[in-house]
Amino acid sequence: MRKALMTLPFAALALIAAEPATPPAVPASVLPPPAVAANPANRLTLVLSNGGTVVIQLRPDAAPAHVERIQTLVRRGFYNGLTFHRVIPGFMAQGGDPTGTGQGDSGLPDLQAEFTTIPYMRGIVAAARTDDPNSANSQFFIMFSPNVSLWGKYTVFGRVTAGMDAVDRIAVGEPPASPTRIVRASLGDMAQAPVAPVAAAPAPAPKPAAEPASATPSGG
Repeated sequence: MRKALMTLPFAALALIAAEPATPPAVPASVLPPPAVAANPANRLTLVLSNGGTVVIQLRPDAAPAHVERIQTLVRRGFYNGLTFHRVIPGFMAQGGDPTGTGQGDSGLPDLQAEFTTIPYMRGIVAAARTDDPNSANSQFFIMFSPNVSLWGKYTVFGRVTAGMDAVDRIAVGEPPASPTRIVRASLGDMAQAPVAPVAAAPAPAPKPAAEPASATPSGG
């Protein structure tokens, strides 16, 4: 089933109370345990088409199933070439959808929510979903700035530790006219192959109609 985009305005997140019952947030430290930080498999690197490189510390101690999903998809090369299809200045950059529409996923089963008390600071990386708390799949978003309204509503599975300047340069739009792509995603324990040159992006297809305004992370 295709996942419908959430169309609630960000200011109306209080309406989330009408969603299916959400699991309670589990207390979790902002900083990863030393063993987690020392494991190279928990270091995700994204080489972007804007010339930047983003390093993300994954948090299997906080969201083990989500981190396992990210690691599985990265090892399969799933994220290579995908775009950031929804980028809202001052809020977040969302990617991880192979269709570039916000409605695609990996083809693997959706994940159960793993909500924690980790605050939504600049650089936090979390799983995008529909209005069903247990619908996260492959899509994710990176926070541009802190936002207390998201606390406990989306699964945090990592945080940017280097390269936020590259995140800040991700092309803006819903979708952007010329979206920024993930040239290559890799884990710290993977062999590194040379990065292929970035091909020129094709001209965007004309949009049949304006999309509804939304400022809530959404998708699979």
